[in-house]
Amino acid sequence: MEQKTTWNQKNNTLTKTFEFSNFKEVSEFAKKLFELYKELNHHPDTLLHNYKLITITTTTHDAKNTLTKLDFELSRRVDEVFNKL
Repeated sequence: MEQKTTWNQKNNTLTKTFEFSNFKEVSEFAKKLFELYKELNHHPDTLLHNYKLITITTTTHDAKNTLTKLDFELSRRVDEVFNKL
């Protein structure tokens, strides 16, 4: 498992791609992400692609699609989830 990039800030979004060795690892990470999203009541776009990559893009829709403290909190917490795998 590896992080493909750091969080990229562009056009009022934060985006990051995570790479895994197999689909099982991706599934475990996705399950933990969705629990985190529910806890924070913040639901970023989450794309599973090439069976082993997850790309997350976050912005706050309620704040007219801008970045807020919640987006930065979410990105920090996503990294924590990944680092605990």
